[in-house]
Amino acid sequence: MTGLSDTPGSSVPKPSPRPASSQLLSYLEAAASDFRGQTASLGDADVRAPSRLPGWSRGHVMAHVAGVADAMARQLQYASRGETIELYDGGSDGRNRAIEEGSVRSADLLRQELDAALERALSAFHDLQEADWRTPISYRGGVVRDGGLALWRELVIHRTDLGTGSEADSWSPQFCEHLFGFLSARVPAGVRVRLQPFGMPSRLLGTGPEGPASSASGSTVSVNGMATDIAAWLAGRTPNLGSLRAEAAADGVDLPKLLPWPAAIAAK
Repeated sequence: MTGLSDTPGSSVPKPSPRPASSQLLSYLEAAASDFRGQTASLGDADVRAPSRLPGWSRGHVMAHVAGVADAMARQLQYASRGETIELYDGGSDGRNRAIEEGSVRSADLLRQELDAALERALSAFHDLQEADWRTPISYRGGVVRDGGLALWRELVIHRTDLGTGSEADSWSPQFCEHLFGFLSARVPAGVRVRLQPFGMPSRLLGTGPEGPASSASGSTVSVNGMATDIAAWLAGRTPNLGSLRAEAAADGVDLPKLLPWPAAIAAK
C-alpha cells in the first residue's frame, strides 16, 4: 500500500515547527472531532466504498486511524513506566492484519472501535505532565511529543483521504507549516526547493545548491501557491485549489519529484 503516512519510505525527517503541548492537545481534540464528524453518518455501503487511497476502502482508512490511535496510547503506556515498545502490536504484520480485519466490519462497529481508540489516546495525552512530553518512545526514536504530532497528521490527512467531502484546503496554517518541516525529508538529495506559500514566509527545503540554473541540474526550484496546495503536494495528496506553480531561473518547470513518505516502520 502506498501513499500512507506510516508506510516504509525515505529517511527520518528533519525537525519541524513544534506547537506547545497545550496547543498540540487542542489540535488533537479538534482533529479527532473533525475525523469523527466525517464518519458519523456513514452506513455499511459507505465504508465499503473506495477511499482516495489506492486499494483501500473507507473502512480501511477508519481501521488504520483506530490502529494508529491505539499504537500511540500503547507508546505512552510504556513510556510512563520508563520502557519502550514497538509501534504496533505484532509489528508491521500485526498492523496490516488489523487493518484488513477491521475494514470488513460494519460501519457501527468501525465507529465504536475508532471512538474507543481515540478516547484511549486522547486521555493518555491529557494525563501527561509537561516533562512527560520529552519521554523517549520507540516511534521514530523520538519522544512522546513526536507521537502526538504523528496522531495529528494521521487524523488531518486521512480525514481528507476518506473522500467524504473534506479537502486539503481545510488544513490550518499551523498544520501546513508543520508539514513543510516534517516532509522536507521527501526532497531528494542534491535538490533545493523554496516553498513560497501565499501570505506566509518562504522556506528552503533540501540540500541542493542555490542559484539560477536548470531544474534538471538540481538548482533551487521555487514552488508557489496556497499553503494548503503546497502542503497537499508534499503529502502526496491532490491540491484542490489549483494554485501551484514551479519555477527555476524564472522559467516555469515541472514540480520536483519527491521521495516516499518518511518511514515510521523499518522496511524489511
